[in-house]
Amino acid sequence: MELATDALNSRPGPPWLWRLVATGLSFLLFGLGGLCLRLLIFPLLALLPGDATTRRRRARATVSRLFWCFVQFMYRAGVMTYQVEHAERLGRPGQLVIANHPSLIDVVVLIGLIRDANCVVKQSLWDNPFTRGPIRGARYISNSGSADMLDEAAAALREGQTLIVFPEGTRTTPGEPPRFHRGAAAIALRGAQVVTPVVISVTPTTLTKAEPWYRIPSRRFHFHLRVGEDIDPQAFAARGTAPIASRQLNEHLHRHFIKELALDEPTAA
Repeated sequence: MELATDALNSRPGPPWLWRLVATGLSFLLFGLGGLCLRLLIFPLLALLPGDATTRRRRARATVSRLFWCFVQFMYRAGVMTYQVEHAERLGRPGQLVIANHPSLIDVVVLIGLIRDANCVVKQSLWDNPFTRGPIRGARYISNSGSADMLDEAAAALREGQTLIVFPEGTRTTPGEPPRFHRGAAAIALRGAQVVTPVVISVTPTTLTKAEPWYRIPSRRFHFHLRVGEDIDPQAFAARGTAPIASRQLNEHLHRHFIKELALDEPTAA
């Protein structure tokens, strides 16, 4: 299954000034939405019946729907276009979704596509007044870098949750290949049924690391997300000790992403 707008971005987009205003409105909407979730929606959801698992799923489904509404707002406002290939492969029990991280909205799009996804997020977002409501309400996992985080992530996979991880830990530096940490591979070997790579490209580059939101590209950007074939982590677990298996799986993932991202370079040019 493929979700696509005018994927090749062939039609002329709105003028630069309009896109600047629309981008600012998008971030304002996102911030207000986070506060609304924290102060109004999640307290109301907490009044509904259900056990802890039901409440968690309800909160994650709410965040997912609102995130996808945010993506649609950016598209309809003329800020972006998007294309998602093989979205039907996402959202399975025990699935570890591994993605590169070229842009600020990568996690928004992925969570918007998966109704009941867990996600490893940066520790700083837990204290941000605009993001801590959705993050804490949905019971996402803090990327503290500790062994406890690895155990918590692996346990979530063994429970049958879908987990999203960005192995780079931060956004990719423009013009450089992604650099994967071994934490995602270690999580996969400890608890994942399958590992599904998701290759993300953004053309022209925007909302990159250390880039302010108002530095928008000369035309609306195109967000391309390609869901790859499953990888069996146990095929690597059988190759030796945990550190060796983790290193080999991480190297395999890194090579896969480098190869797939190279396919998008002619388009980006």
